[in-house]
Parts: sequence; C-alpha cells; structure tokens
Amino acid sequence: MKKILLFSLLILNYCASYSQVEITENEIKDHILFLASEQNAGRYPGTKANRDVVKYIIKDFKEQGLLPLAKNYKQKFKARLRVDKGEPEKRLAKTCNVVAYLEGNDPLLKNEYIILGAHYDHLGMGGPSSKSDQSNTIHYGADDNASGTAALLEIAEKVAANKDLLKRSVIFIAFGAEEQGLLGSQYFVDNPLVPLSQVKLMINMDMVGRLNNENHVYMNGAGTFPGGVEFMQQLGESLNLTPIVHAGSVGGSDHVSFFKKDISVLGIHTGAHPQYHRPEDTADLINVPGQKQVSDYIYDALMTFATTEYKMEFIPQE
Repeated sequence: MKKILLFSLLILNYCASYSQVEITENEIKDHILFLASEQNAGRYPGTKANRDVVKYIIKDFKEQGLLPLAKNYKQKFKARLRVDKGEPEKRLAKTCNVVAYLEGNDPLLKNEYIILGAHYDHLGMGGPSSKSDQSNTIHYGADDNASGTAALLEIAEKVAANKDLLKRSVIFIAFGAEEQGLLGSQYFVDNPLVPLSQVKLMINMDMVGRLNNENHVYMNGAGTFPGGVEFMQQLGESLNLTPIVHAGSVGGSDHVSFFKKDISVLGIHTGAHPQYHRPEDTADLINVPGQKQVSDYIYDALMTFATTEYKMEFIPQE
C-alpha cells in the first residue's frame, strides 16, 4: 500500500508541474462574492436569483471548455419545497442540476466516471431549514454552499487545463435543492445521465470555506473504496493539512444519494460553525487562503483517481 501511495504522489507532482492554470484566491473570492451577494438573496429554488446563479455556472463551464452531458447543461426537475408545520401542502418549484463533463482518453477507462459535486442553492429568506427566527432576512450561505460551488468551478478549470492527462472521464455537477432534502442529487441518481454502474466515485464539497487554525479537513466515506482512508490521510498531510478521515459515517449531504446506490463517496467539509443556516453566514467570514488549500487537496485527489489506474470498487460501510 505504501508503494501505491508513493506512486500516486509522484503522479500528482507531475500533474502539478504540467498545468499552467492554478486555483487562485482571487477567483475563489470573486465566485463567493457573487454567489453569496445580496442580489442573489440566498439562492432559493424557483426564484430568479436561483436561475441567475444557474446561468453563472453554465457560463463558467462553457468558458472552461466543459461539455454538456445531455442536450444542454441543465437537468431540470421540480423540487417539493419544505414548509413549516401547520402550513398548506408543500409547493413545487422548477429548478435544475447543472451538469458538465470532460471525457477521459483511455479507450477503456474513459467509460468510468468520477463525479465532483457541490450544491449551489441555499435558504433564501430563511424558512423551515433555518436555525434563525429571522425569516425575512437574507440567508447568504457563503460557506453553505457558495464555498463548495466556488471550489467546483475552480477545480473544474484546472482539470480542464489538464484534460489530456485524464484516463477516466470526470463529471461536474452543481446540485439544486439540496437544502430541501438532497433533491437534486436524488433526482440525478434516479435519472442518471450515465449508467450508475460506471460511476466509480462521487466527491462532494459542502461547506469548505472555513478552514480553522489547526487546518482540519473532515471527510466521510473514505472507506468506501480501496485504500481511501490511508490515501486521503497521507495526501492531506503532504499538503500541510490535518485530515480527519472517517471510513464510514457518510453524513448528510448530496454524496449520500450516491452511497445509497452502492457508489463510493467522499464527503468533504471544513467543519460546523455558529453561522450555519443563519443570516450571518457571509462572505467576509470565508478563509479564502484556506479554501484554496482545501481545493488544491481535492484537485490532487481527483486527478489521482482520474489519471491513473487506481483501483476503484465499492466497499460497503455500516
């Protein structure tokens, strides 16, 4: 196993030296400032602000040369929105996942897929999922999950710059309506755009913008594929991070939808905080240099799985 990990790290060093495109603090910050802006009012499903965010993501995907996986980048669905107790029946809102991909170059492995995902929606003006009684106040969702969406866009840009290295194909998904009960990811696995048997790993980023002074990065599900715990631990330490790696304890974000379909997963975050689901989750609290560090970590892991013949198979967890 040590030899395998050492080989993987050598591959990563080669990848890093090959690319002329880097994940930058300025671009991370710009993405978060837009996504968590007052004009986008918490990115609630079914709203104009939510649709504007979808346009922003699609524009970025196109600029990086990512291809639509279906007829276009939108996988549309209707989200049944949560309501407070005693309110009328849940209402439906039109929303979508935003899906793009880069094809691998190996004649066999290109038919296997690594998915990188993050949800772009948040709570709007509050509501049933809010931890606040301020139901008429914008819940900006800078960490939850403008941070994950920004990481998705930045990592996708760097992968696209190195697409000639890919053996496996990589799918990038910005999920809608996660806050309403993982609805976007559930819709994707129920209506997959590729055979689920060919999806070898789903990496999910949800709240990756608040790296603490101890550089803790938390991840769940690393035991769902061979050598995952050891690999993520060693790779993180090599990048001056302190990974808290769980084999199981899969968690409660979009990767759960894939885990329930017997797909290997990694759910990555930088920890909870008092601003979770409150209006105070604002862009000024994001640790931008820390998010760049975490994004580089995720990129390096992704490229190991996508550019080598790393053995990928699902390992069940309790």
